[in-house]
Amino acid sequence: MTETSTYSPSRAAAFALRWLRRLVVLGLLAATAWWAWPRLPDPWRAPFHAARLAMQPVPTSLPVPVAGVAANRIADTWGAARANGRTHQGVDIFARRGTAVIASTEGVVTRTGTNNLGGLVVWVMGPGRQMHYYAHLDGHAPDIGPGSHVMPGDTLGYVGDTGNARGTPPHLHYGIYQSGGAINPHPLLRAGMGTAAKASP
Repeated sequence: MTETSTYSPSRAAAFALRWLRRLVVLGLLAATAWWAWPRLPDPWRAPFHAARLAMQPVPTSLPVPVAGVAANRIADTWGAARANGRTHQGVDIFARRGTAVIASTEGVVTRTGTNNLGGLVVWVMGPGRQMHYYAHLDGHAPDIGPGSHVMPGDTLGYVGDTGNARGTPPHLHYGIYQSGGAINPHPLLRAGMGTAAKASP
């Protein structure tokens, strides 16, 4: 008794052709994605950047987020008394009005706008889902808005005295928040003294 073979050259060729078509389609999709990714508006890419940043460890040092200011010129006023029983949850970095306020980490801008205490503000989600708060700005950088992807040194805005800082010397209030609440940025800025970010043009 002879066994009947199920092999057929035509069926094998058809199977190979189907897989070849699939590979071509996948290759075209990958090439299209590779070409399109840098051309997509920032808000479309923001969820991918945010997911990647959320998985990264929080920084152990940070550059000063005001162009041209050295960390050793910043006083540690964390916890100092403020009006209405509040305490200071950040550091104040004094500089000339209009000095560039720059991103201290890679991140995604989650919010820009105005509030009573901070005046003109920018919120950036950085590595480890830490939120970086830049307040009392004189103005926002023109290309910065929710969904913007920023790198260290990118300009977010400009030093001012908006919000409850009106009438005080121009400065940036810089705060960092994480799941357990606010943390003191001063030790991180001191640790990053040798890694000052430069304002990008």
